[in-house]
Amino acid sequence: MTQASTAHPAGQAGPEQPDRDESAGGVPDVVRRRLASIDAHLDRRSWLATGVVVAIAAILRFVNLAHPPGKIFDEVYYARDAWGLVDRGVEWNYKDGGPSYVVHPPLGKWLIGLGEWAFGYSDTEHGVSAAGHLVTTAPEFAWRFSAAVVGTLSVLLLVRIGRRLFRSTVLGCAAGLLLALDGFHLVLSRTALLDIFLLFFVLATFGALVLDRDARRRRWARALADGLDPGRPGRAGRPAGGWRTWPWWRLAAGVLFGCACAVKWSALYFLPVFVLLVVFWEVGARRSAGVRRPWRDTLLDEVPWLVLAGLLMVVTYVATWSGWLLGDEGYYRVIDAQRWPNAPLSDTPVIGALQNLIEYHRAAYGFHAQLDDSHKYQSWPWQWLLLGRPVAFYWSGDGACGAASCASEVLLLGTPLLWWSFLPALVALAWLGLARRDWRAGTILLCVAAGLLPWFWFAIAGGRTMFSFYAAPALPFLVLAVTYVLGAIIGPPVSAGSADATEADQDRRLVGGVVAGAYVVLVALCFAYFYPIFVGDTMPYDDWSNRMWLDGRWI
Repeated sequence: MTQASTAHPAGQAGPEQPDRDESAGGVPDVVRRRLASIDAHLDRRSWLATGVVVAIAAILRFVNLAHPPGKIFDEVYYARDAWGLVDRGVEWNYKDGGPSYVVHPPLGKWLIGLGEWAFGYSDTEHGVSAAGHLVTTAPEFAWRFSAAVVGTLSVLLLVRIGRRLFRSTVLGCAAGLLLALDGFHLVLSRTALLDIFLLFFVLATFGALVLDRDARRRRWARALADGLDPGRPGRAGRPAGGWRTWPWWRLAAGVLFGCACAVKWSALYFLPVFVLLVVFWEVGARRSAGVRRPWRDTLLDEVPWLVLAGLLMVVTYVATWSGWLLGDEGYYRVIDAQRWPNAPLSDTPVIGALQNLIEYHRAAYGFHAQLDDSHKYQSWPWQWLLLGRPVAFYWSGDGACGAASCASEVLLLGTPLLWWSFLPALVALAWLGLARRDWRAGTILLCVAAGLLPWFWFAIAGGRTMFSFYAAPALPFLVLAVTYVLGAIIGPPVSAGSADATEADQDRRLVGGVVAGAYVVLVALCFAYFYPIFVGDTMPYDDWSNRMWLDGRWI
């Protein structure tokens, strides 16, 4: 098992002298440590542990997925739009017999539609019914299937990302388990909304960038071991090129981020942070290798790759509109004097379609910019981490529960003990990051800021209507913040045979492990208590009322 602590961040400068290690090609020990990354070989035990966590997540997300019946909350929009994409290539209003005006890109709805294509679709209100191409199931299962799959895969991603960041299978699995046992994530994974897909692609982009960081550092370490002199000018002081050494993971991140933007435009808030991380990590690798001008060399070498990744992002985004571009039934796709007489559209071949797509985006942006209608479940960003106003996706007083009055609810509520740990964890993370000069702490904080701070600006500047599920892309990074603090509580690993190991060190690590383990158990118990209102189980009204800890704020 790899190092199970965040106590000694990789790449941090220290008092060590650059003693040469002949087994590493004469590379100084301190340089080798700074460029070190987690072992890339297959670790069966880590994958077995990962499989257990992912299995827990999958069971929680797929069991009784068709409940509650019917379309809940915004499924009335996205499940129908998804079927329109499958059936006609664009979002379609079957009641009016025309294209639907939608204000979010299509990828998330395409993914929802994949489940409807596979397992069938039914909409009695609009007179639509279709059998599945694989097997026909309850329609609710069909339109929620992709969300459950992607929610489960996001747990898998977080386990592996956490393991790579913290160099610990234990901490990686702890991060994944906390995400699997979060009610907010569970509800989004069992509902045909877009936010779970946004969360997944943002997290996948981050994971690809972390892999890119490790790959680039391994490239420098191998070059130094082969005798590269980083002090030489020009190409002579850089690792050998060739297509095998291209930053493939960075290019993959461009594609994945294009997918994120094709779910919701709010993914763009992460773009400057991801670009900064790539630049900082490249500068750090060069500085560790001994490059004389790391900033200049980074800009010269890496800006072209960043531009290429940006082009891949744009191409990917536009490709998700293929159903709209290749047909003529989409909203604003062609000139229509009856439906949109004042729209400045073009009928020029090829270029006209792109111009019309831009006009559509302008109209959608105008909708978002003016969205200030009041809503029962709207909330402000400063309430989100405090669970100040969760969103009720479903409510029913029907059903048998053995009591005079019953209740059944699906409430978009984070597991309280976990969510109320986020703010203390962020404060501890900032302090530990500064004290240790740890790149991981800064990385997590920047990603949390990208997911939350823009909404503060919208709230203060314009009073835009917003909901707690806008925080979804920040959730994995908030869990990583908690996991980082748990690693600090556990402490650094102590080898029993080490000369520096003392009984006090081992006792401290044992106590830290017990404290961290107890926290995870308490989160699991808290999740179990609230589980009925995450999945819509029918219960006596008094039992439901007892779970409304913040009274009117949760009702």
